[in-house]
Amino acid sequence: MVAKPIASPIPVTMYPTLAVFTLAIGLFITASFFIYEATSSRKNRSLGKELVTAAIASVFLGFGSLFLLLASGVYV
Repeated sequence: MVAKPIASPIPVTMYPTLAVFTLAIGLFITASFFIYEATSSRKNRSLGKELVTAAIASVFLGFGSLFLLLASGVYV
């Protein structure tokens, strides 16, 4: 049995583009989260909306950081 080399499912040339887009989306969602927190009163806030927004922003920023590291040559 011959072992196959491990290859990325995403082309290496796409790493910088994916880093920019996922970080931009994550920062945009983070900004909307902060705006929501600053402009809504305590009575009108929704814990569910806050958790969903924070989770989505976290996922995009996490993948953005990963692709930024990969694009810069730090293989994690």
